[in-house]
Amino acid sequence: MPVRPLDSIVDALTSVKGAMLAVPAILLIGATLAVGQTAPPPGAAVAPPIPAPAVGAPPAPTASALSALQRKEVEAIIKEFLLNNPEVLLEAQNALEAKMEKIQGERMATAIKENATELFRPTGSPIVNAKGDVPVIEFFDYNCGYCKKAFTEVAQLLDKDKKVRLILKEFPILSKGSEEAAKIALAAKMQGKYWEFHRALLETPGQANEASALKIGEKIGLDVSRLKKDMASAEVKKEIEDTRQLANKMGIQGTPHFIVGDRIIPGAPENLLELLSKHAGEVRKEGCKVC
Repeated sequence: MPVRPLDSIVDALTSVKGAMLAVPAILLIGATLAVGQTAPPPGAAVAPPIPAPAVGAPPAPTASALSALQRKEVEAIIKEFLLNNPEVLLEAQNALEAKMEKIQGERMATAIKENATELFRPTGSPIVNAKGDVPVIEFFDYNCGYCKKAFTEVAQLLDKDKKVRLILKEFPILSKGSEEAAKIALAAKMQGKYWEFHRALLETPGQANEASALKIGEKIGLDVSRLKKDMASAEVKKEIEDTRQLANKMGIQGTPHFIVGDRIIPGAPENLLELLSKHAGEVRKEGCKVC
């Protein structure tokens, strides 16, 4: 049986998001009706003001006192308004998204400031070009498809901007294999080949886990026996746990997640390289108060 347009509107309004979006529309209807009643056109006759109720008079009926018939009439007005003005829902949604982005940005700015030392001056995180003047931080997972996609543009950024300081946060959240790969990557850091290993693992198709990571380590000339020993070290475990706690404090729940100075780039947008370059240039020019 085909769905009727009015039924679709009602169903949409009864959802959580629909309810939020309908509020502005309902308020607008009320305002429209109010204006229509209180603002007569020029030249129209104006009725005398209604006297205030006498002291002790019973209160005027409230919205909760609407009869079933009145309620149906109100619902009909709302339906008609939304059908005639569907763009109101889109406007409300855009306004809500803009507001939420602003709130998220403010929260993230506070979190960056409060965790600046762990973010920009870590003791255990791998760093590429430690003398760079603009910090670019990436939280990532080796089994994250978007992280693999983003790596190409991160590498291009390093080739393009020799003054970027890349701080890599091993944040294995997708699987056991992700954690195994992260531990071996940090063990590779102890042998001085973190970036080479990192690149090889992200550029290798398929699932990342202990077996695939050790194979790559052997391929690039790492001591596999030492990798197995170091991946179980307290130093490696601490770095991964510290990163998890930091991500929790920052409200970071997915990968990849980039921080460029005091600016953020969640995910891997299509224009990632453009955004990374743009933010790096702005931080270099304007400075970073929290870095």
